Amino acid sequence: MTATSETTASRSVTSKDPTTDKGPARLLAVVLTAQFMAMLDIFIVNVAAPTIRADLGASGAGLQLVVAGYTVSYAVLLVAGARLGGVFGHGRAHLAGLTVFTAASLACGLAAGEEQLIAFRVIQGAGAAVMIPQVLSLIQQHFTGAARVRAIGAYSAVLAVGAAAGQVAGGVLVSADLFGAGWRPVFLVNVPIGLALLWLGVRVLPGEPRTGQARREARARGFDPVGLVMLAVGVTLLTVPLVLGQELGWPDWTWISLLACVAVLTGFVLYETRLAARGGAPLIAPRVLRLPGIALAALRILLVMATNGGFFFTMTLHLQGGLGYSPLRAGLMFAPTALVFGAAGLTWRRWPARLQGALVPGGFVLVAAGALLIGLALRGGGDGGGGLYAGFVLMGAGMALGFSPNLAGALANVRPQDAADASGLLVTVTQLGQVIGVATVGTLYLNRLAAPGPQGSGEALWACEPALAAAACAGAAAGFVRRRRRAGTPAG
Repeated sequence: MTATSETTASRSVTSKDPTTDKGPARLLAVVLTAQFMAMLDIFIVNVAAPTIRADLGASGAGLQLVVAGYTVSYAVLLVAGARLGGVFGHGRAHLAGLTVFTAASLACGLAAGEEQLIAFRVIQGAGAAVMIPQVLSLIQQHFTGAARVRAIGAYSAVLAVGAAAGQVAGGVLVSADLFGAGWRPVFLVNVPIGLALLWLGVRVLPGEPRTGQARREARARGFDPVGLVMLAVGVTLLTVPLVLGQELGWPDWTWISLLACVAVLTGFVLYETRLAARGGAPLIAPRVLRLPGIALAALRILLVMATNGGFFFTMTLHLQGGLGYSPLRAGLMFAPTALVFGAAGLTWRRWPARLQGALVPGGFVLVAAGALLIGLALRGGGDGGGGLYAGFVLMGAGMALGFSPNLAGALANVRPQDAADASGLLVTVTQLGQVIGVATVGTLYLNRLAAPGPQGSGEALWACEPALAAAACAGAAAGFVRRRRRAGTPAG
């Protein structure tokens, strides 16, 4: 492609000012609503799990697969979903994934048994894996400058609000027992929303956001089938034992799987590097990993989302299992975290310029302080009082600052032609962070739960909060290293 055609292609994507034109604003509303629905579906099923088990007679491992089937297939296929967007157009891929997700949601709501529900949850996760990577790619292509930062802030806020809203919505729907349907509305609620988004999406999403030559170049890259299989196997070997290990008592195969994961992912990196050196088209272009700040941003995203996943999971166990709160009350307890996360994620750009460089490490420090405050407030088995809510606020603000400016800074260095690869990488890291946080911190909580009730649960939770604080401190240290390097000072 010539320099002139590249310039023309770039202008065709960003010619409309997102701050004044309604087209990009409508596009953002559609894709973020879909993002919210997919995020909601991760957490809403946790609340409905006991009812599903009683109604279907599911085993403990079967119930884990109902919850985890979505997450595992979602994590495994995210990079492939991002590549689909690069080949066929991000708007088309988003709509295709949304169609699969909506149809699978209907099938989940109508499932007659445990096996059917597990299978449909896997398909639902596959639909989300095609749908969700396109969100960041579309933001990257249709927003520039301050408008892009605001769009990424809204994206970050949706991640947090979706987690808390999933707990609340699950509690409401299960408690309401609409038409005697029990747990089924937690899946069926996606159907009217999905159909509405499809109707709107056909009208506002781009059918093909690339020029003819760029489209041909993208299709010529193909899917790197060897790399795709290696990555899928590696992620599966990681996520399956992390998700099922605690429930099954960590049998030998879980440890063998984790060791095999290291070998497979190492082989994946070597294969991709050699493929790029031969002039091939790797699944994740090495040049994307070499972009300024991408690798460090991926590490910090992994840490903040692991903290997020571990925090929500263990707090839900404590509030419902330890303190005996209803699903609705437990969900509402997270409202301060979600609201502050959303507010900080949307407004950090307006804060004084002298603070901007310290936002990411400062956010991780707030997370560490919030985690320790929550642990101390609940350690004795009480309701935590004002200290608990102060901890919730610190966690919300800290996670927002550890995520939003970090993501915006990373994507600022990504060219439109690399948007699919970068989005697939960062969204995959986001999802893996959630899985790792739930698995590791959840396992720590369950292993330390010596006795049921508020006191035993509070002590188990106290064992988890320093672990969350340690992960946050690692994120703060990474941010500090980057600041010193930017200043030209030796890091150390």
